[in-house]
Amino acid sequence: MMARLGGLEGRIVALFLVLIVAVQAIGLVVIEHGINANARSSIATELVNGEKVFRKLMEQNAQKQRFSAQVLARDTAFVQAIGNGDEDDRTTIASALANSGRRARADLTMLIDGERRVTVENGIVKNGSLEQLVLGLLDKAEQNEGVSAVAIVDQRPVQVVIMPVKAPVTIAWVVMGFHLDRQLVLDMRELSQLEVAILTRQPDGNWTPCESTLPAALMPGVARTLQALPENLARPFDLELGGIHYSARRLTVGVDGVRRADVVLARSIDDAIAEYTGLQRTLMILTVVATLVACAVAVVTAMRIAQPLRLLAGTARRMELGDYDGRIDLERKDEIGALAKAFAGMRDGIAKREQEIGRLAYWDSLTDLPNRAQFIVQLGEALAEARQREQVVFVLMMDLDRFKHVNDVMGHAFGDTLLQKVAGRLRALLGETEPQAQLARLGGDEFAVLLPASSTDHAYKVAASILSALEVPLSLEDQTVDIGAGLGMAAFPINGADPESLLSMAEVAMYAAKQRNDGAVAYDSAMDKSSAKSLSLLTELRNAIERNEFRLHVQPKIRLDTGEVVGVESLVRWAHPERGNVFPDEFIPFAEQTGFIRVLTRWVLDQSAALCSDLQRRGIHLKISVNLSTRDLLDQDLPSKFKEILARHQLAAGSFCLEITESAIMDDPVRAQQTLERLHTMGVDLSIDDFGTGYSSLAYLKRLPVDELKIDKSFVLNMENDIGDTKIVRSTIDLGHNMGLRVVAEGIESEAVWRLLAALGCDQGQGYFMSRPIAADKLVGWIAAWVPPARSALPYSDTVGSA
Repeated sequence: MMARLGGLEGRIVALFLVLIVAVQAIGLVVIEHGINANARSSIATELVNGEKVFRKLMEQNAQKQRFSAQVLARDTAFVQAIGNGDEDDRTTIASALANSGRRARADLTMLIDGERRVTVENGIVKNGSLEQLVLGLLDKAEQNEGVSAVAIVDQRPVQVVIMPVKAPVTIAWVVMGFHLDRQLVLDMRELSQLEVAILTRQPDGNWTPCESTLPAALMPGVARTLQALPENLARPFDLELGGIHYSARRLTVGVDGVRRADVVLARSIDDAIAEYTGLQRTLMILTVVATLVACAVAVVTAMRIAQPLRLLAGTARRMELGDYDGRIDLERKDEIGALAKAFAGMRDGIAKREQEIGRLAYWDSLTDLPNRAQFIVQLGEALAEARQREQVVFVLMMDLDRFKHVNDVMGHAFGDTLLQKVAGRLRALLGETEPQAQLARLGGDEFAVLLPASSTDHAYKVAASILSALEVPLSLEDQTVDIGAGLGMAAFPINGADPESLLSMAEVAMYAAKQRNDGAVAYDSAMDKSSAKSLSLLTELRNAIERNEFRLHVQPKIRLDTGEVVGVESLVRWAHPERGNVFPDEFIPFAEQTGFIRVLTRWVLDQSAALCSDLQRRGIHLKISVNLSTRDLLDQDLPSKFKEILARHQLAAGSFCLEITESAIMDDPVRAQQTLERLHTMGVDLSIDDFGTGYSSLAYLKRLPVDELKIDKSFVLNMENDIGDTKIVRSTIDLGHNMGLRVVAEGIESEAVWRLLAALGCDQGQGYFMSRPIAADKLVGWIAAWVPPARSALPYSDTVGSA
């Protein structure tokens, strides 16, 4: 029983209980919140309506008061007495004013003559602020046949009514005042069921209670709350008085300078919520009942689910042991029954799937060729037979050229179809010429061929036919794809004695073939040492980027006519933690072979951009030259990558000059020209580096969007001693200028060569005479210290002319 409580049944029951309790609790919280929100909304409505009722009540009082004042103001004898202006009539006027005030229950009466002076007043002590308020309303009272307002007299609000006395023009004004008394608040309480309190604010900012339906002991709390509220608060606010929560609203009924009279209308929140107490009690009872019912249902449901599952678990354990014949005795029409039928179907299908899985484990689903695992099995069988018959077995491994580029450009679906076409071509070739050979796809774009009972000459012949077949372009989806392959060979028993070692050796030979680009290559033990060394160097290069071991150096470029520093060429140095400074000749060629040069070029571009940005902030504007490799030119994403670097460092493209060797261009002229045109469109200067050492310079130069020629240093170093080099340099300078290009000479190591190049019209130069490559952070100091050689007559002018 304890096991069941801790098992599925217990978890189902617990889940049901947690869900029902959570749902009920959430429901209660939501209902509680709804009750509070509804009560507050209802109270807010009552308070808004209460404000309207109170203002209406005050208006009704004002109407009655104006009527009383109007009766007196229109009394003929009263008007005549005022009009006579005799001293004998003053007593009559005062008596009539007092009698009318008593009948109207006015707390004060006042008569103001035509000169706007108070001539008679009863009921209050003379009050300057009251008189000022009344005098300010006389014109309005005359225009509107009477006016009412609230004044504050002796810390109490007084509703004042002013009525003009006309005969027929206005000759005086009757003023009556009525305190906002307890009867007003009681009437308001009876009409609205709201608590009402009237308070006045004194000049010192304190509030004084006047009248209220609340107990007097609670009024200081109301005053303190008003003291803390913003002056013009229009929304309801909370009050806590004597342990009772109220929602209240304030309305201003009179303002007299800094003094004012406010009415607070309040409704008990507790009383409003009490109406829902019965509903809450009912909900709690329903929650308890629902929880008990859910508990009972959960127990029954858990039993109906868990017991059949235990039966199915036993069946699954028998199937795990290989018993697929056991009968599943479970007849139900619900999901559990469907699960039992699924178990039966699974039992019948496992054997078929195991057989299919075995086939998939040894065959490539894309090309329907044996995969690496199956090829190793086949190779093992061939080696066992070769040992018995003392025969030679060859393994040929090939890797397609440019397949990754095809995948990147055309997509993986296109690449998969291309692999199928290649497999079909190889299968057809070997089926016709080598029926004993076994073809396999090892993975990716790697294929292998097993040649049993073969020889070295025969293996080379088969390899040549395979490479020849792969050189024929493939037509696929209206695209013509040029492919090729690097092919390596290894032999038993010459190179290895087991399948894995033979495959490994064939792979090493294959990579050697791809590097040499020289047909098929047979394995040699020296390749392993070279391969291990290359792998180590590639790992170190990758670590160097991550560990920031590369350093940016620069070599200044100088105008030869003025000696002005106009640019620098960016160079990279490797500060190896163990080998010290590693020069580019030791790792750049390998980086180009492995493709790591793209990562290195991007690093140099980024560091050069950072240097250029720093120089510009210092007011130094130089053109930065960076070398591009063959692989960089074939990277169609290079322009967008370079544009991102320029944007990040906020530089114009014209700040850079990218240098390309002739050999790099001629490796793939079409793609190289596309890349160069996109870069030139951005505004980058382009330079042909080492000009004169290539093999198709003039034929291709005119089609390239270049801005600069760099004369190779091999022609510059011996100019002063070799008239032939001088002629080549002069011809190159003339050629560049005729094509509108800037000409730069590298390798200047003496002042004599400087002056000779300047006489020939060369634009710029760089070399050890001016500066060796220096660390980028020392460039600013070098520029400040640079002093060009003094300008003088050129000593080689005659030689140049005769040459």
